[in-house]
Amino acid sequence: MKNFGRILKYLKRNIWLMILAMIFAVISAVSALFIPFFIGDAIDGIAALVSEDMAMSAESVSLGMQGILIDLLVTACLVIESAISLQLMSVINNKVTYKVVRDIRSEAFAKVQTLPLGYLDRHPSGEVVSKIITDVEQFADGLLLGFSQFFTSVITIVGTLVLMLTINVRVALLVLVLTPMSFFVAKFISKHTYDMFKVQSQTRAQQTALIDEIIGNEKVVKSFCHEQNALEQFDEINERLRVCSLKAVFYSSLTNPCTRFVNAVVYAVVALTGGFAVLSGGLSIGMLSTLLCYANQYTKPFNEITGVITELQNAFACADRIFEFLDEKIEKDTRVLEDETVAGKVEGLVEMKDVAFSYVADKPLIENLNLKVLPGQNVAIVGPTGCGKTTLINLLMRFYDVTAGSISIDGTEIRDMSRHELRSRFGMVLQETWIKEGTVLDNILIGKKDATREEAIAAAKEVHAHNFIKRLPQGYDTVLEEDGGGLSVGQKQLLCIARVMLMQPSMLILDEATSNIDTRTEILISRAFNKLMENRTSFVVAHRLSTIKNADIILVMKDGHIIEQGNHESLLAKGGFYKELYMSQYQAT
Repeated sequence: MKNFGRILKYLKRNIWLMILAMIFAVISAVSALFIPFFIGDAIDGIAALVSEDMAMSAESVSLGMQGILIDLLVTACLVIESAISLQLMSVINNKVTYKVVRDIRSEAFAKVQTLPLGYLDRHPSGEVVSKIITDVEQFADGLLLGFSQFFTSVITIVGTLVLMLTINVRVALLVLVLTPMSFFVAKFISKHTYDMFKVQSQTRAQQTALIDEIIGNEKVVKSFCHEQNALEQFDEINERLRVCSLKAVFYSSLTNPCTRFVNAVVYAVVALTGGFAVLSGGLSIGMLSTLLCYANQYTKPFNEITGVITELQNAFACADRIFEFLDEKIEKDTRVLEDETVAGKVEGLVEMKDVAFSYVADKPLIENLNLKVLPGQNVAIVGPTGCGKTTLINLLMRFYDVTAGSISIDGTEIRDMSRHELRSRFGMVLQETWIKEGTVLDNILIGKKDATREEAIAAAKEVHAHNFIKRLPQGYDTVLEEDGGGLSVGQKQLLCIARVMLMQPSMLILDEATSNIDTRTEILISRAFNKLMENRTSFVVAHRLSTIKNADIILVMKDGHIIEQGNHESLLAKGGFYKELYMSQYQAT
């Protein structure tokens, strides 16, 4: 009921379309209700003509035939009217349903943009995609079926019962007594199908996540000969999906035979009771035909409703997962400041006081970290894998919030800034590249939309990306596929560096920014970076210690703590952990 209430909130946005659909549903159902009445009247007219004496006057026969023709003409008009109203109702229901789907998908996609990275780290991307695409699609199918049949079914049941009462009270009461059988069937089916469809939806999400992971990393799979393991994983999930889908389909498939059995019982009772009434003279043959038609009309909606309930169980199971996703906690800014141009206003004084952080509550990673970086200083962060280098950058950019302590820039605590304002102060190049579908120029302009083509080309030249770009089929207008298909890893990284060069940010973060670039190009880019870092506070995460010799401060991290601090010469002279790291690289070569 909680989910149903939330669905109604979406429907209220289209309240006038819903009212219009209900009007057409009433017209269609009422028209269909009167069709059996006029057919029965026509049958009685035919029976009267047949039973009359052959010497009946031509005028009487003509009048009788005229009445029959009028009944048939009215019946034809009602059939056409019911069909047109039903079609219009279906068109409106489709429009409402897909408006709701559009709104939910838009809300879900917007939710992704506000979720903390911690959620996306904990949940496979394929699972999130399955919720936004597959679950919403399944929800739409159930919602559409419910709209298309629920209104007309309810009106038909009530209207048929009222008309049957006007024709023969005894028959109508017998039908009413048998009605609970349909409710019992519906309750039994709905009780078992919801859980099955929910398990099916969850398993389907796991399968989507696995497919997304394996296909997205097929090179890695083949490199490590992991094909058989991937097949076994897929087969295991696929088998679970088969089992739970069969169970869901089994219970939902009980709907048709069970409700048809109830229909047959009701029809037989009406035929038997009505037949005796005809023999006793209490009911005409035409009205018996009308009652039999109404018996079909009365029981058919129960068949449809139980089918709708089955589909709605699937829809609500999917809705449960969708709304669970929409209810996830979002990143909130303590105080959102107005957007403003920060270029030229940032000095670059960065302070970290008693910072503590952990990805998992009972496994601390960073503890009691203190650091002060003066404006314009170049800070290099080194240390073994897993010591917290990248985590430090994540905290600085507020991809994660500190567990304890504080981080401030120019005296302002970063949690008192909007994330947009904070991140607009930094230019960031990571080891992982991100290329969107679009032209080369579009990808360079991501960081500065209002830049000119000439400025973008100048930035590409500075990072030595211009030469390979000019060799592409259409140069800067070459359309790249998603994730830069067709470009090497190094070329994609050069484009990412060109973005930052174009931005001319107030502060810089370089996390293994040249890891995929050849040594010669790296030396040339380093010169461009050195020029860019002049008078800018910058943080450089590096594994190759030869690249950070000129850093003003080198932070040596281990187990979440800064264990050494100084410049290259002083740390070597100290003969500590930094010297051990530095010498190990040269000994390895």
